[in-house]
Amino acid sequence: MIPPKPPSRPNKVPLWRYAKLFKQDILSAQPARLYRAWMAEFKTPFFKSFLINQPDLVKTVVKDRPEDFPKSGRVSEGLRPLLGDSVFLTNGAQWERQRRIIDPAFEGGRLRDTWHPMREAAEAAVKRLQARAGGIVEIEEDASHAAADVIFRTLFSIPIEDRMAQQVFHEFRAYQRSQPIVNIAALIPLPRWMPRFFRQDTRQAADRIRGLIRQLTERRLDEIKKGTAPDDLATKIMTSVDPDTGETFDIDEMVDHVAIFFLAGHETSASALAWGLYLLAIYPEWQEKVADEAAAFSGDFSDLSKLRVTRDVFRETLRLYPPVPMMVREAARAETFRDRRVPKGAQVVLSPWHLHRHERLWDNPDSFDPSRWATENGKACARDAYIPFSAGRRVCTGAGFAMAEGVLLLSAIIGAFRIEAIEGQVPEPAAHLTVRAKHGIHLRIEVREVK
Repeated sequence: MIPPKPPSRPNKVPLWRYAKLFKQDILSAQPARLYRAWMAEFKTPFFKSFLINQPDLVKTVVKDRPEDFPKSGRVSEGLRPLLGDSVFLTNGAQWERQRRIIDPAFEGGRLRDTWHPMREAAEAAVKRLQARAGGIVEIEEDASHAAADVIFRTLFSIPIEDRMAQQVFHEFRAYQRSQPIVNIAALIPLPRWMPRFFRQDTRQAADRIRGLIRQLTERRLDEIKKGTAPDDLATKIMTSVDPDTGETFDIDEMVDHVAIFFLAGHETSASALAWGLYLLAIYPEWQEKVADEAAAFSGDFSDLSKLRVTRDVFRETLRLYPPVPMMVREAARAETFRDRRVPKGAQVVLSPWHLHRHERLWDNPDSFDPSRWATENGKACARDAYIPFSAGRRVCTGAGFAMAEGVLLLSAIIGAFRIEAIEGQVPEPAAHLTVRAKHGIHLRIEVREVK
């Protein structure tokens, strides 16, 4: 059985048709040849873009010369109402300063500090599912709930049941449904002074989310001043000092960054968890291996490394369904790739979706096979063709956090329940803010008998 994959468009379609497909779903808007191409060029009346799959070119862009390929401002247009000038969207000196302040909160032993609230969120997710055991659940919704709970507990020391957390969570769901994958400014070069015609409901949802985050942030700043603040991620980041300037984030910057932590830490984790559970539902032999590991797991952070099968399952999930399917950089100067001129200002697209399924790199690229990571091909591709968290200087600062969270939640849920796919209900992947299923992922869950 091959896991679901979106259909590809014909190789050639009119520009208007491509724009329409792109707006609906960027995955099915692409031709099948991208799963074999080392590089592909796309032309529009306003700009050129180049998708690159060749490992050495990907390495050039993200690792060797990232300053020559800054983050594209085009793709960020649609996210700016929510994320402002957060580290996800900035470049240059501003980005470097932001990372100097953020990175210490996620370094080394700091992951251990988040383990207890993360584990509490996993236990709460199991309890919520127990109330519906014996029936069918739409697992993406539960995955979103669990991932949001992890973020609120680790960031602000409050559970998802907290009134403010509930409001942010529900407003974010509204934002996700209203936010188009591409704003018009991503396709047509508009001057900075010209208004970006965001949908009214998108702008309103973003404003409400930022208003709630501001309340949480102001409350925490007051607790820090009084010396009563818990030692969680929010406190660490708000009190972190830029070693070069001695500055901390001001209130507006903190609102921007709480917004991106919530987007990156909740939306992407929820996507990966939901697809991971679906894959285990259609591959019961792997589900039982994960369940066996869960039964022997102590729950202690020091034993997390013993969940080897679960980790490989989660890695394979991120390969097949990378939450962020495409990343866009911009050529800061003219380049030559594969004897082809890449002009200054061209969009350079890195596609984890296509790179992770590339037919000339991976053995059985569309198959679900967690054992591949122990093979020579798997090890080589892990080095050269696997970027679920990006790579190089712009690698996601929370990558270790996300891996620990994904493995823990998979282990907790599969340890407690046996899950089955529903016959005739095969989810179709589509890219919105992240890779989700068009009509949700429905699974039957039963309480697992203790062996």
